Amino acid sequence: MIIREHALPIARQAEALNISRGSVYYLPRPVSATDLEFMRRLDRLHLEFPFAGSRMLARPAGRRGVQDRPSSR
Repeated sequence: MIIREHALPIARQAEALNISRGSVYYLPRPVSATDLEFMRRLDRLHLEFPFAGSRMLARPAGRRGVQDRPSSR
């Protein structure tokens, strides 16, 4: 595991562990409540129509008031 306070630089620790430096510095952003609700609605639709692909799910989603994915950026 990477120890940020260690005397050995993070880049060298990552190299020693054979992992990319990018994965060491990556900090995931939290998922917004709006995005979580959107994902829940899509999950419900997918459970109701398991044979449906993304295009087919767009129609029932539109009828139920689900708009295009909200932008979290």
